[in-house]
Amino acid sequence: MIRASGIVLPLTAWLALLGCASGAWAQARAAQAQTAEQQTVRVGMVRALSSTATMIAIEKGYFKELGIKVVVEDIDSSIDALAIVAQNRLQVVEGGISAAYFNAVDKSLPVTIAIDRVSSPLNHKLIVRADLKDKIKDIAQLKGRPLASNSRGAITNYEIGKIFEKAGLAYRDADIRFIPFTQMSVAFANKAVDAAFMIQPFASQIVDQGLGFAFADPDDFITPGPMTIAVSFINTDWSGQNPELAKNFFLAAMRGARDYCQAYHGGPKRNEVIDIAIRTGVEPRREMIDKYPWAARDPDGKVNVESMLDIQKFFVGERLALKEFPAQRLLTNTYSDYAVAKLGRFALQNPESRLTGCR
Repeated sequence: MIRASGIVLPLTAWLALLGCASGAWAQARAAQAQTAEQQTVRVGMVRALSSTATMIAIEKGYFKELGIKVVVEDIDSSIDALAIVAQNRLQVVEGGISAAYFNAVDKSLPVTIAIDRVSSPLNHKLIVRADLKDKIKDIAQLKGRPLASNSRGAITNYEIGKIFEKAGLAYRDADIRFIPFTQMSVAFANKAVDAAFMIQPFASQIVDQGLGFAFADPDDFITPGPMTIAVSFINTDWSGQNPELAKNFFLAAMRGARDYCQAYHGGPKRNEVIDIAIRTGVEPRREMIDKYPWAARDPDGKVNVESMLDIQKFFVGERLALKEFPAQRLLTNTYSDYAVAKLGRFALQNPESRLTGCR
């Protein structure tokens, strides 16, 4: 017999009560752990200067203010990571719109486009080898010549195809060689390719090294514009189960995107944003950030639907994607609309900026 607070209980009854209390405590701890896990969002990204927006939101506590812990995982490309986000091993992936995305939709995988990440002006360039400057003077002369692109089915395929289209050529009229951006300078130096389609800072570095010259800019050729080439993808099963968490994630992310856009235009906190980019390893070289143009984006997170549908049409035409889908199957405006309603209209802090994009 055990006496507790004046109540005498048999030992077996007392042990039973302890067991119940212990079980209740374990259940409470498990529920608490589950709640904490639900507030963790795993984000996959290819680190580029445009990734700074998410890093700003992490570093400045925008996610933390809303009870969200963000875990960043580095990925090689969004093409490979789409399967991971569809499996909910990552809840969000930041990356380019590729043929793989449209094929994921065709397979009814639980993934959709949530917000814009990179849009015109892109400052991408079609670069021609320096020693061919007197031989190649128009796009039609690239027909049949070896041209480097970073990956099959990547958004850069679309950009090449649209530039070629203006010259009466098709994407297949070039001898496409798939080479990583980091290796394109070697390919130029070895004369393995005559031209390459490159993003920043690689395009400007090739020119600075005297290996090539800027031959064409997709922003001058491609319509409809602005062109949306990179986005944030989200797992729709996860967002359906955690609607408030998903909305708050993109609200915080949009605050970071707007800080990035202010810095893009030379706003008062540009140096703070640059410090975050360096500290988080997005771009550790200050000279690269200062010297080369930044990627633009929409400060309201809006995807240009006409651009997205034109990209899809290209991939289907090149048989890299299986079929076309209407816009409502490809993206949601839920998160951009929610963020804008909370944050209000974007107002440029440096009205003297003449840069297009990010406004």
